[in-house]
Amino acid sequence: MRRIGILGGMGPEATILMQQRLLQAVPAEDDSDHIPLLIDMNPQVPSRIAHLIEGTGGDPAPVLADMARRLETGGAEALAMPCNTAHSYAASIEAAVDIPLLNMVTLSADRAGAGRVGILASPATRITGVFDKALEKVGATPIWLRNDAPLLHAIRIIKANGATVEARNILRAASEELLAMGAETQLVGCSEFSLIAEAASAEAQVIDTLDVLVDAVVAFATAKD
Repeated sequence: MRRIGILGGMGPEATILMQQRLLQAVPAEDDSDHIPLLIDMNPQVPSRIAHLIEGTGGDPAPVLADMARRLETGGAEALAMPCNTAHSYAASIEAAVDIPLLNMVTLSADRAGAGRVGILASPATRITGVFDKALEKVGATPIWLRNDAPLLHAIRIIKANGATVEARNILRAASEELLAMGAETQLVGCSEFSLIAEAASAEAQVIDTLDVLVDAVVAFATAKD
């Protein structure tokens, strides 16, 4: 199988969740049936929230580029990054290496297709337009909450305290608001929210971007040359 390099640590629990879903996605009878991974678990990547929303802190791009180069040098044949917000720096990562980045944002937009697509994600992704650009390329209209501050609050809760009832309630309310705005298809566009994706409205067609990334990793790693 082809070896995949993971730019991880944003946050650590989300990176572990991706590993768990990869284990579940591969039918295996022995250790050797699983996908080989190189994981750079780096929780010290400068805060994407601080850099993009608050305008403070260091630029994550050079750190992410260094991580990508280390993974390529270590033998990775493709890269994956289980953090949607960090895909705002995808161009810097791609410029640093000669191997592909399996881009969870563009892959998820492709899966969503045309129509009104609600975004359950960090306000940082709204600011950078990373989802807007990807969705508009497939003829979709991105739908954002009128006030996404509660989603940022929920992300901070999960990073500090895990998948709490409060965080689940915030995500459910946001999902129901997007439904009321005509967005039946909704992207779970934050890997912290992937930990509580089941809290989204049962009436919505929910696409978890982490699941999309896992599918892409499995497809690339197991592809025949």
